[in-house]
Amino acid sequence: MRYRDSQLPVRERVEDLLARMTLQEKAGLLFQTMVTLHPDGSLVDDPAEAPAAPARAMIGELAMNHFNVLGAAGPREMAQWHNRLQELAEDTRLGIPVTLSTDPRHSFTDNPGTAMRSGPFSQWPETLGLAAVGDPDLVRRHADTVRREYLAVGLRVALHPQLDLATEPRWSRISGTFGEDADLTARLGAAYIEGLRGPGDTLGPDSVAAMVKHFPGGGPQKDGEDPHFPYGQEQVYPGGRFDYHLRPFEAAVAAGATQMMPYYGKPVGTPYEEVAFGFNRDVVTGLLRERLGFDGIVCTDWAIVNDHPIMGEPHPARAWGVEHLSPSERVLKALHAGVDQFGGEHCPGLVVDLVRSGRLAESRVDASVRRLLTEKFRLGLFDERRYVDPDLAEETVGRADFRAAGAAAQRRSVTVLKPGPTPLAGRPRLYVEGVDPAACAPYGEVVTDPADADLALLRLGTPYEPRPGLFESFFHAGRLDFPDERLKEILTLLDTVPTVVAIHLERPAVIPEIADRSAALLAVYGAADTALLDVVFGRARPEGRLPFQLPRSMREVESGRSDVPQESADPLFPFGHGEFGPEHRQH
Repeated sequence: MRYRDSQLPVRERVEDLLARMTLQEKAGLLFQTMVTLHPDGSLVDDPAEAPAAPARAMIGELAMNHFNVLGAAGPREMAQWHNRLQELAEDTRLGIPVTLSTDPRHSFTDNPGTAMRSGPFSQWPETLGLAAVGDPDLVRRHADTVRREYLAVGLRVALHPQLDLATEPRWSRISGTFGEDADLTARLGAAYIEGLRGPGDTLGPDSVAAMVKHFPGGGPQKDGEDPHFPYGQEQVYPGGRFDYHLRPFEAAVAAGATQMMPYYGKPVGTPYEEVAFGFNRDVVTGLLRERLGFDGIVCTDWAIVNDHPIMGEPHPARAWGVEHLSPSERVLKALHAGVDQFGGEHCPGLVVDLVRSGRLAESRVDASVRRLLTEKFRLGLFDERRYVDPDLAEETVGRADFRAAGAAAQRRSVTVLKPGPTPLAGRPRLYVEGVDPAACAPYGEVVTDPADADLALLRLGTPYEPRPGLFESFFHAGRLDFPDERLKEILTLLDTVPTVVAIHLERPAVIPEIADRSAALLAVYGAADTALLDVVFGRARPEGRLPFQLPRSMREVESGRSDVPQESADPLFPFGHGEFGPEHRQH
């Protein structure tokens, strides 16, 4: 069989394999959904434990071979689990290998819908922290580390970078962006793609493919609500900045991105059809493929076809604007829009039925299968990269130099918004909240009463409005200021003892009173206690600059236009603000 001959050009191998495939086997490639693993590296065979269906059934019965990995285990166990999946795939009629994808898993966020905490992998600041440093070389090194650790356990598609712009301060997904500036995001996004690709100018066996998201730019969500949920489906452009949000994706295409994910949102008040981007032919084909010249894989965001339970709760399909269509009609509309693959779905029978009923040409299916097979061949999955070495995985994932690089990046990303009695000298008496007292022991004497302290160190998170659903509760949205009672507690501490406040900015918090009454104010975007303490005590130099403005009031936020960056004429702190030495490079 010619497709097994690694000496042949990829195009010839793809055509040979495509000619051998049944319609069912072709349809299976068009779907990618979640799989999970036991901590011991064994396969999950109990349907009640599987997020979609057991991988064994999806590979053997549905001819699927693209999966999104949820959960984690030790590096050796992850590698062994990957190899067990590949053995199942190799035993199928044509032996098409599995491609595994993952959401980000190298930082602090733990949201089952967007990212996983680093676990065994090296731990870096959130994407916002990389943006705060603003150094393309750092981003490239970070992505190269991600590439090496992913390769070791068989993860071959990164469901990142996220190139949306943080122009609506209330949006819950800002921490995964590079901030609100399109040009900075374009530069850093291109560096990220290059780092994941690894050596060379094209995708190869040592690469991790980047699935860039969310085309044509999430971020300008009406009232900052997220389109994972029905009330957040509208994406609006009152400032007329649609093309501004497109800039990072133009840079991604120029940088060689091979996969793209449209967002759930539907454009409102634009020339485009008011249907979610995954169903939108003018956006996927007209804009992405024809105007930008992208000929790679377009994979929808997860679960736009069928209703699904998430964490035991019912959730409707994110079929915004086409709710009236049946699942089969939604698949047809998305394929006609130019999509190649459906994320979060495992229903290839719908494609088979559409072709057999004459509503969908098999040649249209073939066009997407070619793209998907081409990526597998380029990644070496049919050849030397089908299996991974568990010993090498254990040596590589979380390697000491990778962890050190991540820790150094955490320290660099800290942003000094308001300097004060830092860096500290000696061993002051410290009162701490939100910081592990044990981590403070090498730096000072921890006391339990603020009145006994020389200084307090207070770590805060960005305020948000709790939402009722379990899955929904992971998406921190709504107001950006602290409730009155909580603000009173904070200010009481600040008035009792000089206090260094470090706030984790996952969104642009509204904190004018805290900025005024703190002794010093730092912004962090994913930093361990030791990283923060090293900066406070002068053992590490902060280099961060704000990747977005900090507004003065909620009134200012609510009156802003969701698609317009840096709109405030008088922010509490401007974009790019950061206190440090004059030698620090500018954004």
